[in-house]
Amino acid sequence: MRLRTTGAAACAAVLAIAALAGCNRGSDTGGRIGIDMPRTDTDFWNSYQRYLEKDLDHGGPAALPLSNSQNDIAKVVSNVQALTDQGAKAIVMAPQDTGAVTAELQRLAEKKIPVVSVDTRPDEGKVYMVVRADNRAYGEKSCEYLGKQLGGKGRVAELQGDLSSVNGRDRSEAFASCMKKKFPKITVHELATDWKGEVASGKLQSLLAQHPDLNGIYMQAGGAFLQPTLALLEQKKLLRPAGSDGHITIISNDGIPDELDAIRAGRIDATLSQPADLYAKYALYYAKAGLDGKTFRPGPTDHGSTIVKIKNGLEDQLPAPLVTKDTVDDKKLWANQFEKKK
Repeated sequence: MRLRTTGAAACAAVLAIAALAGCNRGSDTGGRIGIDMPRTDTDFWNSYQRYLEKDLDHGGPAALPLSNSQNDIAKVVSNVQALTDQGAKAIVMAPQDTGAVTAELQRLAEKKIPVVSVDTRPDEGKVYMVVRADNRAYGEKSCEYLGKQLGGKGRVAELQGDLSSVNGRDRSEAFASCMKKKFPKITVHELATDWKGEVASGKLQSLLAQHPDLNGIYMQAGGAFLQPTLALLEQKKLLRPAGSDGHITIISNDGIPDELDAIRAGRIDATLSQPADLYAKYALYYAKAGLDGKTFRPGPTDHGSTIVKIKNGLEDQLPAPLVTKDTVDDKKLWANQFEKKK
């Protein structure tokens, strides 16, 4: 990783300019990076932002002040346009509605501005690199874990994400396909939530009223669903420790510190660790590579992932390990390295 060429003294010397453009971390040789945060209302995305800020503050490339589109595709477009107006020569974004960002990607391509899309893969429009985990594997691994834990029978609630997002679709389609093929005796109740915890809690409450014999829950985003789900189960006196009679088997996706704590306490059983640290690291890595005119090819990387060809660019599929009580204290998990803000 490159060392900073702009020190604290230089930053102070251009304070007046910084008020307009942001006194940046890192070297701006080749241009600055514009970064749009998709949201800051979940622990996962808050963690991602903190990793970005940490990397930028410790020798990362020069970047404009972060913007936040608050899960609103119109704000993604306006924020990105503002960043390019301010001189951004590469863009890092994470559009939650992957079908509605095409026109903006076309505009950026015409300006020869490389785009790194984090966590989500735009449906159309050129991207320099997508940085995400294999989200179909999320659905498949979650299905296989629940299916085996339940002995191939029972009733499961699936708290789906936003189905306009490629991540919500990939996880949902893979989970459904796996359940149908491998565990046909398990009844799955699909609950679309738009990644909103209050929607998930409300729909789960209605489902429990109809089917109090629920055996399992698949949460597609622990950062959004963990706390409201546990609060509801506790209220209903259904939150029983793992291994005890009547325990509802729960698997989540994200791998945030609170999920790991819940596994240790026996409140949930497993999660898939979505690498917030690697998302930040390689978002900046590929944005800088785009500025430098570097190119990549499909195949294994030197950081344990695989680059695959997609119709509108390339995708670096980062590893997302299954975490259970047997592996929850693994020091390699980002959540075990992460210090919470006090």
